[in-house]
Amino acid sequence: MFINSRTINNLWREMDGFRSEVDRLFGRQVLGTSGAIPAMNVWEDETSFYVEADLPGVTAEKLDITVKEGTRLTVSGERKQIDPPNAVWHRQERFSGQFSREMTLPAPVDADKVDAKFENGVLKLSLPKSEASRPRRIAVKAE
Repeated sequence: MFINSRTINNLWREMDGFRSEVDRLFGRQVLGTSGAIPAMNVWEDETSFYVEADLPGVTAEKLDITVKEGTRLTVSGERKQIDPPNAVWHRQERFSGQFSREMTLPAPVDADKVDAKFENGVLKLSLPKSEASRPRRIAVKAE
C-alpha cells in the first residue's frame, strides 16, 4: 500500500476527531477538572521526597505550592493562553489557563524546610520527611 500525504492528513483528521469525541464524552475530565494536569515525577530516599513537574510556559510568579496536614502536596498555577493576531489554529494541544494538582505523600514532610526551584520550565521540589516519619535505628542492649 502506498502512503501519501493525503492519507497521512486523513489519519490526523481521524485522530483529531476521535480526541474531540473523547473530550466531549468525558467533559474534558481526561485532562483534569481544571483543564490540564501537569506531568509529575515523584520519588524518595531516606530523608526526603522529590517532585519534578513539567510546566513549560508557566512563570514562577504564577505558581503556588502548598503542603497541608503534612502529607497533602498541591501544585497550582496558571499558564497564559496565546492568541496570535489573525491566526487560524490547526492544532491546539498545549494547555492554557489555571491548573491544580494534588497528591498525598506516603509520609509527613516538614513544610517549613521544603525547597522549590523553577528551572527551564521544570519545577523541582525537595520535601524533607518529618523527623517522626524517618526510620530510626534502635540500639539493642545486651545483658
